[in-house]
Amino acid sequence: MTQLERTFDYEATLAACARGERPALQSLYQQEAARLLGVLLRLVREPALAEDLLHDAFLRIWTGASSFDPARGSARGWVYSVARHLALNHLRNRHREIQGAGVEELLGVEEAGVALGEGIDVTLHAARIHLCLDQLPPARRACIVHAYVDGFSHAEIAHKLGAPLGTVKAWVKRSLAALRECMG
Repeated sequence: MTQLERTFDYEATLAACARGERPALQSLYQQEAARLLGVLLRLVREPALAEDLLHDAFLRIWTGASSFDPARGSARGWVYSVARHLALNHLRNRHREIQGAGVEELLGVEEAGVALGEGIDVTLHAARIHLCLDQLPPARRACIVHAYVDGFSHAEIAHKLGAPLGTVKAWVKRSLAALRECMG
């Protein structure tokens, strides 16, 4: 248990939210909103969208607080998983294509600093990523696309592909190494 968790009683706060005590939600918001916003911003990379998702996350926390089960994990972890799942679901529903930030950022390319005049370089880089992805076996390529484009968790990928979780984790790790090497 961290110092933060010792000084703020997340379980009691969620229990109070479940009872409909609005000050508990306000207290939780004051405690975690800034950090949750940072997590959401890293996932969706759009400040306005991250703020909207933060609002939605606190609504879900408020309405779903009664579903928190301390036997399944920490209260603080539950709060973060609510926010993270909202962001991942949003990304998944957006049906992003592999041309964007997911794989390029994964490989260390800073998309935000690309000027309009560098469009050809970006196109060539995207083509190179596609060539490197094409060199991966189909199941491993699917793992990378599901993880970094669709925003699936390893468990969701394992379920979707019908593969063991440990295998999926190994495929992702090896595929990332292969992509980094290919992009050289």
